[in-house]
Amino acid sequence: MRRADRLFQLVQILRNKRLVTARELAERLEVSERTIYRDIQDLSLSGVPVEGEAGVGYHLRYSLDIPPLMFTAAEIEALVVGARMLKAWGGSELGSSAQSVLDKIHAVIPVELHRHLEESRLFAMRFGVREDLETTLDTCRHAIAQRRYLRLDYQRADHEFSQREVKPLGLFFWGNVWTLTAWCELRNDFRTFRLDRIRWLDTLERGFEELPGQTLGDFVRLMRQSECY
Repeated sequence: MRRADRLFQLVQILRNKRLVTARELAERLEVSERTIYRDIQDLSLSGVPVEGEAGVGYHLRYSLDIPPLMFTAAEIEALVVGARMLKAWGGSELGSSAQSVLDKIHAVIPVELHRHLEESRLFAMRFGVREDLETTLDTCRHAIAQRRYLRLDYQRADHEFSQREVKPLGLFFWGNVWTLTAWCELRNDFRTFRLDRIRWLDTLERGFEELPGQTLGDFVRLMRQSECY
């Protein structure tokens, strides 16, 4: 990546108004932290309102009126493939939104790039109707966003059924199935449920707070610790 392009992309990342550490920036831009410190200093000297310090993070003091970077052919194909994956595996709402994004991109990119949008030969296929992708995924997404309990009838791997009330925390895609990570009231512990084994699902009016020890971050830390043994 050319240095000018890297500086432009650095500003785009900093525009999100949250603190971003030098390590995060270095990983995103695939350079060393020393290079990031040098770039931040150069941006500041050129008048870009970068605020922050090493070890804490950086952001822009106020928004800049900077036009977005023009998409490259590879970036357009990445968007096409991502949209096709969401249309096949992301549920009804996300699939529809993905197509809307492609329509908006098509409307603004130069004509010479249209063929990259229309002729990509990378596909994500799904055959047949699946309830977990048509409705269950969207129901879980909304419950997570609204922090509302879910009541579900679940068929375990041994074909036994159980009914649970859970605090939905996050959704994970594994290539063919989605799983819901939740805090289970029955087991008083984290549990993971395959969406294709949920036979009935209802969002309750009752809301919840993520308590210490019961958050998605706590679950991820436990999983990482278990990998060490």
